[in-house]
Amino acid sequence: MYPVNYIEPVFRPPSEWQSLIIQVTIGCSWNNCTFCNMYDEKKFTTKSIDIIDAELKHVAESGYAVRRVFLADGDAMALSTRRLTDILLSIRKYFPDVQRISSYCLPRNLAKKSVEELKQLRELGLSLMYVGCETGDDELLNFIDKGESYASSLSALTKIKQAGMKSSVMILNGLGGTELSAQHVQRTVQLMNETQPDYLSTLVVNFPEGGEAKFSKNFGDRWIKMQQQELFAELHEMISKLKLDKTIFRSDHISNSLVLKGVLGKDQQKMLKLIELAMHKPELVPLRPTRKRVLY
Repeated sequence: MYPVNYIEPVFRPPSEWQSLIIQVTIGCSWNNCTFCNMYDEKKFTTKSIDIIDAELKHVAESGYAVRRVFLADGDAMALSTRRLTDILLSIRKYFPDVQRISSYCLPRNLAKKSVEELKQLRELGLSLMYVGCETGDDELLNFIDKGESYASSLSALTKIKQAGMKSSVMILNGLGGTELSAQHVQRTVQLMNETQPDYLSTLVVNFPEGGEAKFSKNFGDRWIKMQQQELFAELHEMISKLKLDKTIFRSDHISNSLVLKGVLGKDQQKMLKLIELAMHKPELVPLRPTRKRVLY
């Protein structure tokens, strides 16, 4: 859509489909998560502000009206506050009417950024962070080589809220398999209830060809892939225990068999009843056909 030369592949959240995507980093600074192969083809590098400025100028001179900007690739927040400030100033220079600037965010990348620094970035337009927490359970986070913990996710989400930004959290349905599902649900619910994210979405853990062996290597024999009914049961358990106030919930990624949309907790009972229908009377619910799907 926009006249930008990307280093492929490029990924973005579903809600950013109309946004101008600007790669301010290439790849992912961590890139060890066993469930993800998004950036395996890329070595992590950062782009100079001169190149970014030139790309923004080219889009502006091409006559495009830009209302939203998404900072790619995997974790723009790995950049220093100074570099991010320069990028945001450049965006506002060429697109003064921009309404939202967003980015993926690894919790660890906020560890050295103060709330005051994040407030400064918020004032320049960076208002939404997509945080892939995946789970709140430390054992599972270690098994998937996430490099995060309950504490690091809690700290990051708290800082985002204190800075006046919004958070969109992603959780993986089926991450612990049948063996570790209970602790996955318990700790994830605890993390979400404590942090009250603005947006929450669930994706189903899926693998590209050969990906399951990479994913399960740290589990030993403790990971047994969930079947569809078990995935529904886990999702039902999780939603039933969430105590959220005005969190927009989505389960509409391509990996989800059942599409759920609503506000938690206003629509909690409605979503639970829909899951129950999918479990017991699937013929009454529009389900996506089973097929190979990969994350993000």
